[in-house]
Amino acid sequence: VLQDCGADCAKFQKSELEYKFNKKALERPYTSKHSWGKTYGEHKRHLEFSHDQYRELKKYAEEVGIFFTASGMDEMAVEFLHELDVPFFKVGSGDTNNFPYLEKTAKKGRPMVISSGMQSMNTMHQVYQIVKPINPNFCFLQCTSAYPLQPEDVNLRVISAYQSAFPDIPIGYSGHETGIAISVAAVAMGAKVVERHVTLDKTWKGSDHQASLEPNELAELVKAIRTVEKAMGSPVKQLLPCEMACKEKLGKSVVAKVTIPEGAVLTLDMLTVKVGEPKGFPPEAIFDLVGQKVIKNIEEDETITEQAVENHVKKVKC
Repeated sequence: VLQDCGADCAKFQKSELEYKFNKKALERPYTSKHSWGKTYGEHKRHLEFSHDQYRELKKYAEEVGIFFTASGMDEMAVEFLHELDVPFFKVGSGDTNNFPYLEKTAKKGRPMVISSGMQSMNTMHQVYQIVKPINPNFCFLQCTSAYPLQPEDVNLRVISAYQSAFPDIPIGYSGHETGIAISVAAVAMGAKVVERHVTLDKTWKGSDHQASLEPNELAELVKAIRTVEKAMGSPVKQLLPCEMACKEKLGKSVVAKVTIPEGAVLTLDMLTVKVGEPKGFPPEAIFDLVGQKVIKNIEEDETITEQAVENHVKKVKC
């Protein structure tokens, strides 16, 4: 499904439950409507894929031509993913302030994608200072850890703040909002990595499903992102070849507002701007024409051409 939608990578979440949770957390009663067991431990054990299932998933991803990785939700999960030879490690927001985990993960030498939900800018500076000397190949994702995420809590401007604070690493966006508009906007702000949760059915049991995209939405998102990437283009503002037809048809010229006799010195009240035939001086040249002498009669409403102005040297654009 992901590959059909045009996504580059499928990412799961891998936990070694006894390393991610302490005993009391696993024994905590879990009576939510999302529960798959009487305790949180039973619930998580029901949902967690085994090592063999992960190997099968990775093999399948390779067959369909898509990258496969996971968020390692504890240090032992990272050990397993390293052994699985994933192309990069995802650090979930819950481990971003887990500094010993970050050091160990960075030392594995694989690229890292680090989410920043629940963190402060001060913490993100610390994360940068820990990871950078060990492994310079990492990026930060702006993220708000709420499911589903409301637009007013997204704070896309943090992307710009990260770009300023960490100019030497890529910045991306991990979104838990509904719909695709916000993720597309993140790309327009320069996000280089976009992560979204995906489900086959938003009505399924579990709090993540309603904060996820269904396959048709994911396909729409990927298509929109590719379009925006193309549209970002160049920062150089100039007349483009594709604009020439419009310029030829509707570009304006300086035109005589009144009859101007040969020998007259041009003043602004003799001149106006219209779509002219033939083309003459462009509108931006009108002030340069003031004070120039004309060397032939110019009829009212006639385009002012270079041949009609004394010693006119066309300005060459650098």
